[in-house]
Amino acid sequence: MTADLALGTYRCQAIPEAAVRAAASGAWIDTAPNYATGQAQTLLAPALAAHPSLNVSTKTGYFTAATGTDAVNTGVLTEDQAAAGHSLTPDYVRWQTSRNRAQLGRDRLDLTLLHNPERTHPGDRPALHQMIRDAFAVLEEEAEAGNVAGYGVATWAGLEEEAFTVGELLALAAEAAGGQHHLAAIQLPVSLVMMTPIVQALDGRGPLPAAVDAGLRVMASAPLHGGELPGMVDQELADLIRPGLTPAQACVLAVASCPGVTNVLLAASGAPHWREAADAVAQPSLTAAQLREITVVLASP
Repeated sequence: MTADLALGTYRCQAIPEAAVRAAASGAWIDTAPNYATGQAQTLLAPALAAHPSLNVSTKTGYFTAATGTDAVNTGVLTEDQAAAGHSLTPDYVRWQTSRNRAQLGRDRLDLTLLHNPERTHPGDRPALHQMIRDAFAVLEEEAEAGNVAGYGVATWAGLEEEAFTVGELLALAAEAAGGQHHLAAIQLPVSLVMMTPIVQALDGRGPLPAAVDAGLRVMASAPLHGGELPGMVDQELADLIRPGLTPAQACVLAVASCPGVTNVLLAASGAPHWREAADAVAQPSLTAAQLREITVVLASP
């Protein structure tokens, strides 16, 4: 089976309209408090109110200058911390989780992700892991209070660079919870440009098989590499992936077919792009042999 299509709002230009389309198909929606210059969550709120069963994931970590000012005024961050534009201190995680709930109009968040934790403490794994553990402890408290259903990590380079592994995240969550934890998901880039997770998964190693073994949701971000990938894939390669698909559809299908991926995040602002992607994930999944052939072709000089 291919992964499900989900709406990613990072580069989405028409969030309210895109959210309505996603809601109509029951697609998961992913957002963050710093997206759309800090407006993404409030723009999503009407669609979420109209579709209370719709799942949404949000984040804590990055924030806009205006949010930083609010955090300073509330006493959550110092001026120096706010100037960094990113924080995963326990007080900030707790405050941002409450703010996310208010902006999204949800009493309970389906999923809250630590946003690029590898940004802090570069090269200092013990300090990074302690920070993640402390943030997880706050999210465990929020889960016990009924404010959060689950949590996880949204990373760009942390897993590939092994600043942390899935196994280490699971151990930190268990430590934070004192046993049974609410770690539920990872989010990482997977594409025909950033192929490492695909190559590793085909060999039964890396973060994706580890996530599958742990029952975690895996959300593949940037499947079109910021919209650049379709222009890099010619029709010959698209036909190798699946005859009859457009380059964009072929790229989406490849990611959706990757073992372990459960959701493919796409910032499809317009209805035609959303339908095109939906048609792609409705295709039969590529086999492991087909995926391996594609990675070999793309790795060739």
